[in-house]
Amino acid sequence: MTNDRPTRREMLARIGSAGLAAAGVAGGAVWLNSRPGFRGRATVTTIPSFAVDLEAGRPAMVIARGPDPAVLVRGIFEEMGGIGSFVGEGDRVLVKPNAAFDRPVWQAATTNPEVLGAVVAECRKAGAAEVVVTDNPIHAPEGCFRKTGLGKATEDAGGRVVLPGPRQFTNVALPGTILDGWETLTGPLDGITKVIGIAPVKDHNLAKASLTLKNWYGLLGGPRNRLHQRIDDAIADLGVLMRPTLSILDGTRILFRNGPTGGSPDDVKVGDVIAASIDGVALDAFGTTLLDLDPADVGYLGLAEAKGVGTADWASLSPKEIAG
Repeated sequence: MTNDRPTRREMLARIGSAGLAAAGVAGGAVWLNSRPGFRGRATVTTIPSFAVDLEAGRPAMVIARGPDPAVLVRGIFEEMGGIGSFVGEGDRVLVKPNAAFDRPVWQAATTNPEVLGAVVAECRKAGAAEVVVTDNPIHAPEGCFRKTGLGKATEDAGGRVVLPGPRQFTNVALPGTILDGWETLTGPLDGITKVIGIAPVKDHNLAKASLTLKNWYGLLGGPRNRLHQRIDDAIADLGVLMRPTLSILDGTRILFRNGPTGGSPDDVKVGDVIAASIDGVALDAFGTTLLDLDPADVGYLGLAEAKGVGTADWASLSPKEIAG
């Protein structure tokens, strides 16, 4: 794993501005979750679209059910025209899992490492020159990637984890949204040609559901707790900010209550489902059904649809269902 660590002077400045007396793991978590402004780093970045068009006749959404995540991932790619429909020889791929918490796999608060590993392996088989995995967790990044198993899964499959550091954040240009000018983890996107998001299916105490659109929240820096007052707007705007090559919904385990952190085995149920789509709104609308919710009751879906991000009528995509 590599990172872009702050200099001693930068770290001391951040500690002082946050009113902390010492920098430890807890301090690192505060720094990540409510980061002060990066002094002298006013670079403005526009994130390009990484979207692709599928071959005619291929489904825009595939839902795969079964107990083996690697089999489901391969089956999804096959139905959508093969991994070559998304990743080709020489591509540099960024994969964004949810690694937000320093939690063990069984708690289902983060992406299943088996799913991540399968996706990274498929990208490498397709001839990707590099597969980078990154996230800006709430807890200390090293601990999150270690305890969740996401770091090992990445490296075992031939990928490379990039941990967040202050020099990797810039302000993004997104006029007309509440994210315009927001500090965002854009450094790992340098030279990237394809982007894949992998999000677990989780209950969320504010947004009702944490799915693939919410997963891009992990690219934000700054005082992102301020966005909680307008969480639906923020999530919808994330769909404008990031136009990925493919979105993957990890329902192998489902955190159906007490999300987004959970903590008890009683909060988790086996889902044995993975779904993927080039339409993140439709994918998330399907994902709400795994939480026994009505898509119409999840505010950000309608807002994202109104912004042209996708359709909340997931059934209109005529998704292909397969068994693994």
